[in-house]
This record gives sequence, C-alpha cells and structure tokens, in this order.
Amino acid sequence: MARVRTLVTINLTHVQSVYSGAEGQLWELLMGEQIHIGGLGASLDLAQRGGIAAGSRGVDLCCCTGAGMRLLVRYCNVARMRGVDVTAAMVDLGRQYCRDGGLAERIDLHLAQATDTGLASGAFDFVWGEDAWCYVADKHALVREAARLIGAGGTIALADWCQGPAGLDDLQARRFMTFMKFPSLATLDDYAQLLAGCDCDVQEATDTGRFPAYADLYLDMLNKQLTYDALKRIGFDQSLLGTKGDELGFVRQLAQQGRIVQGRFIARKRG
Repeated sequence: MARVRTLVTINLTHVQSVYSGAEGQLWELLMGEQIHIGGLGASLDLAQRGGIAAGSRGVDLCCCTGAGMRLLVRYCNVARMRGVDVTAAMVDLGRQYCRDGGLAERIDLHLAQATDTGLASGAFDFVWGEDAWCYVADKHALVREAARLIGAGGTIALADWCQGPAGLDDLQARRFMTFMKFPSLATLDDYAQLLAGCDCDVQEATDTGRFPAYADLYLDMLNKQLTYDALKRIGFDQSLLGTKGDELGFVRQLAQQGRIVQGRFIARKRG
C-alpha cells in the first residue's frame, strides 16, 4: 500500500476557507479560471493522452469552478460533464460561469465530497482531475471512488501536485503543505500504486516537467504585473502580500530542486 505524506494540522475546513475567500481569488488572478499548471495547453495534452473521446461522459472530481469541464465540452466535444466539489462558493461560481458560457445544459456541478460523491457506479466513461486532488486527505478513498465511477475500460486522466524524486524533508513539507493547504501529498509511485490497487492498469505516471517554469511565471506576475490587482483582493495588506510572495518563492525553489512536481497519470479500469 502506498504511503502518502500527511499533515494533520490541515483539514477540509482550511481548504474551503481558501476557496471561499480572498486567497482563492488571488490564485484565480495569477492562474486564470483554469487554476492548474499549464492552463489550456496542459488540459488538451491530458485529454489527448487520455483518449478523451467526442460524445463521452465524464466526471471531474474536485472541479473547482469547472474550467476543465468547459474546456472538454468546447474543445473535445465531450457530451456531458458532472463536476464534484466540496466548496459551495466554487460550485455556485462555476454554475454561473457555465450559464454565462451557454454550457449549463451539458455541465452540472454537484456539491459533495470527492471521496463519497453519491453518484452511480459505472455511470461515466472517464474521471478527470487537474491539480486539485492534493487538497483531499484520503488519497486511497479518492482513487477508489474514481475507479467506482467508471465502467470497465473507463479512463482516469489526472494531473496533480506531487512530491518529486528529490523528496521533501519534514520542515520543507510542513511549510509547503501549510501554505498550500494540502492535507496530504502523494508521490508519483503513490498514485501509481493506488490506481493499480483499484483495478486500474496504469499507462502513464510521470512528471510533466512544467512546474519550474510556471512557478517563475506566477511569481513574476505577482511581483511585476498584477501587484495592484493582488493587493486589491487582499484588502491592500502589503505585509500579507509580502508573505504570499515569500511562500511562492519557496514553492519555486522546491520546484527547481525537483522536490515538488506536477504528476500526470493515465489509467484504464480492468474488466
């Protein structure tokens, strides 16, 4: 069984607080609606590698505002998407984005735990996740739920922030996970083992290599272009912005050292 690094001082309440308030708005400012490393290009790459087909039905676990689902419907002609997120503010905002974009008939956002969605077993052709499963404490329960939601031959297409090959010591992990509000952090091997243990054949479990360049980009945007916009979102608290900048600098350092990576995983359910 995989051993995922955990931080007991961070829980779901902390995650919900981030994405219900100014800190979530700050992440969207720096990263856009697609709050994941690589934006549209990364999503299209994941969809291509996962063989996400036109006319298929998918579920996005930890969907945030559903930007990934809107992309899949628009660019991959996915027939229907169901998004699951545990933060009411994100679900409400995502529903508004879908209405504004004329996509509400094909995309439905569902307020629930990603580890216990209440959705029917085998109801979907694929499960989707982008840089958000790091916010779920019980990775085993999450992967088990993902596998339950797809039928035989179904796909799990996932990208997530992971511990890299250089590893994190306890102090680095505590600082990083506290700043990011990650209750647990998996390695590439952790996810591969968990997927294999849930009746999935793992076709890819690799580092995308994107993290260092994008860490540079987000810090540059904060310090060089969007400083005023960032201050506006946090009540013009310059001390707080300085703290956020310092922690993003620490994240960049970890990425450059190979201690954290963006993992990419493609798995097919057996049967």
